[in-house]
Amino acid sequence: MELFQAKDHYILQQGERALWCSRRDGSFHLRPATDLLLAWNPICLGLVEGVIGKIQLHSDLPWWLILIRQKALVGKLPGDHEVCKVTKIAVLSLSEMEPQDLELELCKKHHFGINKPEKIVPSPDDSKFLLKTFTHIKSNVSAPNKKKVKESKEKEKLERRLLEELLKMFMDSESFYYSLTYDLTNSVQRQSAGEREPCPLWQKVDDRFFWNKYMIQDLTEIGTPDVDFWIIPIIQGFVQIEELVVNYNESSDDEKSSPETPPQESTCVDDIHPRFLVALISRRSRHRAGMRYKRRGVDKNGNVANYVETEQLIHVHNHTLSFIQTRGSVPVFWSQVGYRYNPRPRLDRSEKDTVAYFCAHFEEQLKIYKKQVIINLVDQAGREKIIGDAYLKQVLLFNNSHLTYVSFDFHEHCRGMKFENVQTLTDAIYDIILDMKWCWVDQAGVICKQEGIFRVNCMDCLDRTNVVQAAIARVVMEQQLKKLGVMPPEQPLPVKCNRIYQIMWANNGDSISRQYAGTAALKGDFTRTGERKLAGVMKDGVNSANRYYLNRFKDAYRQAVIGERA
Repeated sequence: MELFQAKDHYILQQGERALWCSRRDGSFHLRPATDLLLAWNPICLGLVEGVIGKIQLHSDLPWWLILIRQKALVGKLPGDHEVCKVTKIAVLSLSEMEPQDLELELCKKHHFGINKPEKIVPSPDDSKFLLKTFTHIKSNVSAPNKKKVKESKEKEKLERRLLEELLKMFMDSESFYYSLTYDLTNSVQRQSAGEREPCPLWQKVDDRFFWNKYMIQDLTEIGTPDVDFWIIPIIQGFVQIEELVVNYNESSDDEKSSPETPPQESTCVDDIHPRFLVALISRRSRHRAGMRYKRRGVDKNGNVANYVETEQLIHVHNHTLSFIQTRGSVPVFWSQVGYRYNPRPRLDRSEKDTVAYFCAHFEEQLKIYKKQVIINLVDQAGREKIIGDAYLKQVLLFNNSHLTYVSFDFHEHCRGMKFENVQTLTDAIYDIILDMKWCWVDQAGVICKQEGIFRVNCMDCLDRTNVVQAAIARVVMEQQLKKLGVMPPEQPLPVKCNRIYQIMWANNGDSISRQYAGTAALKGDFTRTGERKLAGVMKDGVNSANRYYLNRFKDAYRQAVIGERA
């Protein structure tokens, strides 16, 4: 779609539709495309992919309009639904008067005409784009009143840091996804149980995972059908979609592919081997969002930090099978305060004062998922013990038959880099996994439903949690494929399928870890390869040091961006 800058408006136009955003008060208005003739000196800035919303990072700072500048196709879900990743954004100050050079893809219709922006200087990287964008905003803040230049230096510094974090959050983490035709916020089971009446996509979404809900609120409140075209629900999390081939004749050494990029097997494998599509979709809650040491435990609404629902989706012929798990911080009031490398956890409220909020959290969880199996991976000795003990006490006080509590001291069982001992846990809960089932739908409707979920946690709900969730999901996937006749009853997953599957879960862990802690996941080498090696331990040391640096010097600004958005 084309983006125009006029005297009083930014104008987005596609076909016969146009969305006008006022530069005076930030309000949105739907108008016919022909009204562009009525705008005062409209200048075509280039092409964009869609609207994310508006944001004001501080009450003294201007409003910014956030647009999708560039996207990348992740893949297609069953039903030919395209899923895209936001790779670059454009940030427009609503108070900037001069035409902004946002380094957008040029519009072939206009950029040779009289409406071409006066100066377009391509920049080789996003850092120059960032500095250029900030220069526009900085000059605009200072120009109206020269007397305030000295007084506004600190504000300008804050503004620059917040803008940097906003851009990095989108461009560096690569953790924002959307689909124009598929509801990424809802699992297959929730979609199959939804209303059959035709309804705009954004009105069906799960509110917990509608990341840009408040940024787009002015649009959703317009209330006319024409506005549906402009509203794009965005999730923060992770999506990867792959086609796997069940071939037991291939060797593990057939292809030397990068651990980051799975081999494209569909182009070189004979048609006699069964194929299936596997997708991993993680949805991070917009509630109690934030960085690791800035957001821990539960809040007064029963929301917990780093809450993520992960759905593993299998599609074979006309059959779609879905299995979901969640992760989330221990739902008591706790924190880690200070600038030590690993601050000691502490409880911030008494057992009695915590009960109501713990209950609020699990009452909502049971309302959504019916049953919960808690898998608590925190250490049962040492500094983590205080959090694990508080968790168990609250579970006993809650005393609900639909809540099952399983404790597994990950570090004790996997001491000496023996992460394969996670199988001890999956073997112990194997019957629970089978009883929980999974969602299974075909063209005729729902064949069976998943009855309950696993809620896995460690301290950060990152590294240990991802290893265990991947192990549980693998047990489920093998059962699903055997049920569908894709795998023989007594055979494990073929080597190449297993390798790609491991890579997907490792990528998932890295993505969620970057969103919460700022670095890739620790213990990722085991999830990625099935082996724990010295090189992986050394890499974990580097990532741990980076996490400390980010927490000490950077997380406050990222938290400010996240907090103001919500």
